[in-house]
Amino acid sequence: MNYIHWNPPTDILDLGFYALRWYGVLWAIGLFGAAYIVARLYTDNKMVQSKYTSLLLYTFLGVVLGARLGHCLFYEPNYYLQSIPHFIEMLLPIRLLPDGAWRYTGYAGLASHGGVIGLLVAIYLYCRKTKTKYLFVLDCVGFAAPFTAMAIRLGNLMNSEIIGRPTDVPWAFVFTRVDPLPRHPAQLYEAFSMPLSSV
Repeated sequence: MNYIHWNPPTDILDLGFYALRWYGVLWAIGLFGAAYIVARLYTDNKMVQSKYTSLLLYTFLGVVLGARLGHCLFYEPNYYLQSIPHFIEMLLPIRLLPDGAWRYTGYAGLASHGGVIGLLVAIYLYCRKTKTKYLFVLDCVGFAAPFTAMAIRLGNLMNSEIIGRPTDVPWAFVFTRVDPLPRHPAQLYEAFSMPLSSV
């Protein structure tokens, strides 16, 4: 059968010193989309603009820090916790080289479940600081989060990550970078089911 052979470039643009990657762009689209949805909900509920601005700052930092720390601590703890230089790499978008030099890498490693943990902590701190009802903020974020999750799963598709089980369905993907087996495009199944979860 003719399956979909999947091996797109991970970079949209590579300037040598900087690469713009699909995964990072889709993360950003997901975050901006969620920010827009929450802004509309705050406006509809006649919330003060300064409270929305604070929420945006808290949640952005919470998601990005949580996603980065989640990747480093869940997937590569032996690397990032073995020395001070590697610990620094966990926090800064660089790779320290053996000769003492460094190379810009960007945050090449984000875990969405770490981002969720960071988001929940950030919302708690935001509500405590601004005296906003926790459940109201969770409702707003819960309504917007599926858009972000959808974008992240599309990023996983571009990276050939989180692949499905082998199958012979006609829409199966062969993730060339992984193996020659036709597989369910699990990323697409999850991405398309995310918006339905907020309805």
